[in-house]
Amino acid sequence: MKAPTTLSLLGLLPALTSAATLTQITTPFGPNPRNVTFNLYVPDTLAPNPPILVNQHWCHGTAEAAFAGSQWATLASKHGFIVIYPGSPNAADQCWDVSSRETLTHDAGGDSLGIVSMVRWTLDKYRADKSRVFVTGISSGGMMTQVLVGAYPDVFAAGAAFAGVPFGCFAPAGDNAGQFDYWNGDCATGKVTHSPEEWGAKVDAAYPGYDGWRPKLQIFHGTEDEVVSYVNYGEAVKLWTEVMGLSETPASVVPNTPVAGWTKSVYGPSGWLEAYSAAGVPHNIQNQESTVMAFFELGCTSGCFAWGKGSPCSGQASASSTSTRPSSTFSTVMTMPSTPPVSTTTRTTSSSVVASTTTAPACKTVPGGIPLWAQCGGMGYTGATACANGACTTYNPYYAQCVPTAAC
Repeated sequence: MKAPTTLSLLGLLPALTSAATLTQITTPFGPNPRNVTFNLYVPDTLAPNPPILVNQHWCHGTAEAAFAGSQWATLASKHGFIVIYPGSPNAADQCWDVSSRETLTHDAGGDSLGIVSMVRWTLDKYRADKSRVFVTGISSGGMMTQVLVGAYPDVFAAGAAFAGVPFGCFAPAGDNAGQFDYWNGDCATGKVTHSPEEWGAKVDAAYPGYDGWRPKLQIFHGTEDEVVSYVNYGEAVKLWTEVMGLSETPASVVPNTPVAGWTKSVYGPSGWLEAYSAAGVPHNIQNQESTVMAFFELGCTSGCFAWGKGSPCSGQASASSTSTRPSSTFSTVMTMPSTPPVSTTTRTTSSSVVASTTTAPACKTVPGGIPLWAQCGGMGYTGATACANGACTTYNPYYAQCVPTAAC
């Protein structure tokens, strides 16, 4: 995979005063067909049955850079959880395998299986809490986060993906077996779009027959991301609301959260999906450890959020509850004219979730219009709104972008 440099270090932190250090595990730890390196941070004082956090690095990054460039080790020392820092085996660019059939399929191989083997080994070694395993990452690490919560919903309780892409978006067309180091330029530039049902089918195929509880998820993306198009933010929302059986209409929208200019959209009554749109932010998006900590409840000591608790549909807390995707009929077109058309509700589901239907405009060419993938609207935007081709698509109250339509 030939990828551009995707992320500089987020700012090196002062050296930890703890005696604990990042340690590479070289003993066999389970199936690892791609030879992903296993780096582990275990604080001096562990919580009883400690949670586990997996933190993947970005393209051109390393486990050591992820360790030094975030607050996770410091927070682990404070709260007693364990952090796994995997290292990509792709020597050319250190990007993660998020494209192969193997990595996108439960227990079938690829980088994802190597990472899950690290989790399983750590659970046994440290008597960690198998119901409190979490995953996060930025850029390629954010892509792998969505791969892991999609292909291994039985392992991870929740994920937080920064500047990533939807599950399966990087897979090449046709046979993707063995495509371990594939840079999908179409996905990266926002040219891969699907209906909610099509996205959901990709996740269903990752673990055939699985119809159980699904992890909750946070998505963070900058509107000015020059490496991984902001289109992937909207596509990820479509995918995960479909998988979780939620409406694409946010239950709440909170501006200036967690920082000024960022908008938090919450989906479902229990907040199973949180999507953060970072206005004006490029690919080098700032990690938000405190926001992720709260979502995962990593600082919790009793009655904590864990795998199997709650439901993306009902919001009821029950350790034995399961959540299956309700059968539903969608008729949603993401592209829309600058002036939104009248909406009609057409979804019928077992959980009374509602989505709106819009009619996509016919393709037209506007001389001097805004080029594809550029901003064309949103609160505070004062530029032109006519797209040279395609349609101006609104993703949230703060951002709209010119994207191709089926007619174009």
